[in-house]
Amino acid sequence: MIAFRDLHKAFGPKQVLRGVSVAVQDGETLVIVGGSGTGKSVALKHVVGLLEPDAGEVEVDGQVVSRLRRRELMELRSHIGYVFQFAALFDSMTIFDNVAFGLRRRLGEAEIRGRVAEALHLVELPGAEQRMPAELSGGMRKRVGLARAIALRPKYLLYDEPTTGLDPVTSAVIDELMVRTREALGVTSIVITHDMRSAYTVGDRIAMLYEGRIRQVGTVAEIQQTTDPVVRQFIEGRPSLRGTEPAAPPSTDEEVAVEESQR
Repeated sequence: MIAFRDLHKAFGPKQVLRGVSVAVQDGETLVIVGGSGTGKSVALKHVVGLLEPDAGEVEVDGQVVSRLRRRELMELRSHIGYVFQFAALFDSMTIFDNVAFGLRRRLGEAEIRGRVAEALHLVELPGAEQRMPAELSGGMRKRVGLARAIALRPKYLLYDEPTTGLDPVTSAVIDELMVRTREALGVTSIVITHDMRSAYTVGDRIAMLYEGRIRQVGTVAEIQQTTDPVVRQFIEGRPSLRGTEPAAPPSTDEEVAVEESQR
C-alpha cells in the first residue's frame, strides 16, 4: 500500500500541497487529477524520495519514505517503476540500452536480453532494440519509457502525465497498454493526469487535487456522478478553477537520479 498522510510541500513562499491524504490499495490504479500546476507531480515525487515533505509523510509498504537511509531508499526504488511525462530517454543510447538501463549490475546479459524483449513485446514494440530515440514518434517514446519501467518487474508503477502531448488515437493506445500492464503484472499504480477520458479508462478510483488538498476521491462512477461543484466544473472542462498556480517543475537531474538508483 501507498499512503499519503497530511502531506505539505512549499517552494519558497508558494504553498503547493496543503495536507494531501489518500491511500492506494494493493492492486488498484488510483488516478490523481487536477488542473495544471496544482501539485500532482509534486505529490508523486514524494513516493520515490525525489522530494522531502515539509510536514506529513508518504508511506510505502509500511516504510516512511522520508525516514529511509540512502541504501533503504535505493532498495525501495528498485520495486517502483516511474514513467516520466516526456519519457526521459537517453538520446545517445539505443532502445535496448534504455530499457536495460535499470537492469545493469543486477542481471546477467542473457537475462537482460530476455527482459528487454519481453517488455518491448508488452508495449507492442518488438524488434525495436537497435533503434534510437530520435527515430521514434512521441507515442513510441512513451511506450519505451513504459517498457523501461516494467522491465524491472516492479510492484508499483507511477505514471506522470502519460498521455500529455499525444493525439487522441495514440493516447487511447497508451491507456490500453496501461490497463494491459496492470492485468499482466498485477501492479499497483498511481497515474497523474488532467485527461478525464484517460482517467475514466485506466482508473479504479479517481482523486481530485484542488488547492493543495484532495477535494474528492471515489470510483469512476462516483466521480462522474459527483454533485461537488468544483469537481463537476473540472470533469466537464469548464474554466475558472482557482488555485492553479504553477508548481516547481521537475528537473532532469531528478529524473536521472531515479534511473541511477535502479542500476
